[in-house]
Amino acid sequence: MRLIRLRIVFLIFTSVCTAQDIVELKNVNDTILNTKRQLQVNTPFDAVKTMQKLFPGKLYNLSDHNTFVSWNCKNCKTASYTDVNGIDGDQIFPYNNGVATRLLSDIDYTDSKGNQYKLLFFNHSFYDADGLQTSRFSGGLVGIAKFTKNDKIWQMRSFQPGIAAFGAFSQSPKPKLTEIGEDQFAFTLLQVNGGAGGPFEGTLYLVAGFDGKYQSIMEVHDYQLTNSESVTWSSSYTVINDTAKKHFRDIVIKTKGSFDKAAQAKDEFEVNLPAEIAAMAKTKKKFSFEIEKRFSFKGKSYKMTAKPVVKFLDVK
Repeated sequence: MRLIRLRIVFLIFTSVCTAQDIVELKNVNDTILNTKRQLQVNTPFDAVKTMQKLFPGKLYNLSDHNTFVSWNCKNCKTASYTDVNGIDGDQIFPYNNGVATRLLSDIDYTDSKGNQYKLLFFNHSFYDADGLQTSRFSGGLVGIAKFTKNDKIWQMRSFQPGIAAFGAFSQSPKPKLTEIGEDQFAFTLLQVNGGAGGPFEGTLYLVAGFDGKYQSIMEVHDYQLTNSESVTWSSSYTVINDTAKKHFRDIVIKTKGSFDKAAQAKDEFEVNLPAEIAAMAKTKKKFSFEIEKRFSFKGKSYKMTAKPVVKFLDVK
């Protein structure tokens, strides 16, 4: 009799745990995507609760800090957003089978006049019953909400549910704030992806408010390369403090790396070398290199303004 009771208790416990582990979708109204929505948040500002006000789905706090809102909008008008991986095409959002929205980043900054701002970044991914993020070549769709502080109230000034998709396994890299002009703030995202066993290529994106919306205004390829035995490189960027340009100041990208022809035998896949070092790699066995590129804002985006400056070191 005791064994039967234990089995019944175990079956009840198993069924309850299984039910709790399955992520459910909450149907929401199409006003969720209204970019003119109004929202005020009292201090202290709670980023997760604010996310849930903007995306009022069902909140889950799973293990490994996996916190997200699960929702579905049957009446929402979908829109197409670029996935910078470029393999599975654009992302159609909101997704037909539901959405998982996570807090990507919470950034505070103050301008020269002392005004306080807060940027909330969100990561949208496809609904998964287990709360997972999958698909190596699908990025996380990034959304943003901007708040300004007025006494003890944070007032939402702009809201854009989707910008573009970055990253891998439906997870965007965290944005980094950068000032590209006088009280003009933008943010960068370092997109890194690659096949299993192959090189991981990094591209830098600069996203800023322009023409009434947040959008990518600079794309720098060959910004980083890892997971290769024969060649590696990394970069950094600097905004030129030129008082003659109030906004969209020039940006300099500096890249440093090394090449070793003997190590190519250890690489599983061939590496696409930057054009600036490809010729040298054909004739030399080993060297280090530095590449400097300057970008200026032209029309609607940043463009490289002159030929890159290349320096080779320790050539053998």
